[in-house]
Amino acid sequence: MQTVLPSLEQLPNQSTYSLNEMSYMGDAMVERLDEFIQLRHDIHKFPELAFDEHRTSELVAGKLLNWGYKVHRGLGRTGVVATLKRGNSTKTVGIRADMDALPIQEETKLNWQSERPGVMHGCGHDGHTATLLAAAKIIAETVEFDGTLNLIFQPAEEGGGGALKMMEDGLFDLFPCDSIFAMHNMPGVPVGHFVFRHGSMMASSDYATIKLLGKGGHGAMPHLAQDPVVAAASIIMALQTVVARNVDPQQTAVVTVGAVHSGQANNVIPASATLELSIRALDPKVRQLLEVRIKSLITAQAQSYGLSVEIDWRAGYTVLVNNALETDLATGVALSLYGNERVHLQGPALTASEDFSFMLEKIPGCYFLIGNTDVDSNGVVCTDSTSSCMVHNPGYDFNDKIISIGSQYWAQLVGEYLKK
Repeated sequence: MQTVLPSLEQLPNQSTYSLNEMSYMGDAMVERLDEFIQLRHDIHKFPELAFDEHRTSELVAGKLLNWGYKVHRGLGRTGVVATLKRGNSTKTVGIRADMDALPIQEETKLNWQSERPGVMHGCGHDGHTATLLAAAKIIAETVEFDGTLNLIFQPAEEGGGGALKMMEDGLFDLFPCDSIFAMHNMPGVPVGHFVFRHGSMMASSDYATIKLLGKGGHGAMPHLAQDPVVAAASIIMALQTVVARNVDPQQTAVVTVGAVHSGQANNVIPASATLELSIRALDPKVRQLLEVRIKSLITAQAQSYGLSVEIDWRAGYTVLVNNALETDLATGVALSLYGNERVHLQGPALTASEDFSFMLEKIPGCYFLIGNTDVDSNGVVCTDSTSSCMVHNPGYDFNDKIISIGSQYWAQLVGEYLKK
């Protein structure tokens, strides 16, 4: 989630939902949301990395049990699923929040700053968890519905593939869902604004390690060596032609060489060089094209320099694709609560990646963004606060105002999806 959204153009309301059609958040419940702000701060102070969310998952499970949910622990190692069934309908809906932190040293200096060196909630998963817990309590106490609600608290979103692990452990076999939803905070978007998108919302992410194998030698006698550094330099430049000349200009693709490792001395030609690549696309066909062209280009380039090459290609997250029906429903609920000015119906796609994409390949649903950045009295986005700092940054913090807005939204969505 390291991409800043460009300006969002306000689109006309295409929804059939009436404004303020229903609301499950009373004044008393709003006041009680202070406990979830404190809960968020507690989770933030004790962050846990992928598949190590033991304290967080136990905290989550204990709260949900107290509110009358049936709770399943240990799915996907540290995942938690809470179920609430009412009425006789067989209709089911799932809502997912992620729980893991990042290996970053926090620099916010806030009262609730991480107490664990080198680990922080730098993407707001502490807030996502607290928001869904607040919604869980609101729903249990105030929302009448007919069907089954599955709340999914997922580990290891940050590169660990926790969604896949939960699915491998039988997530949707044990807890079937007709539709599934998730939200993510977004710095740069005003707090309380919602950003939706039909179709491809976030990119796939693949990774490759390229090892060029040559022949080392004396820096003064390059003709007696096979120089992998020169080949690496040529490959780095040539890779950009894959995007510029092989991918349709109307499609999106990113090929980044993020690391190059070779040699130790200025007068020694090393025997090998290693490149680390990040590859992203917003279309599955473009993703396939990138793999074919990158492998072909690297192999040919290496051979042209008299080198051999080893390519370790690692498939990451898939393209995240929102389903039209669920996106219309999710958009309509936001419009009914907050109106046209705070709801963006077709925001730009992001080249960041999300493992909720795997869930969407199995179950139709919608993933959307909620604004994280404060605005001043004139409605201008503040640029000098932790709420405006981009995620995956040591100065970032989740905006606590989202908890009341997001939990109200989740309660509304459940009431609408499972309405009696």
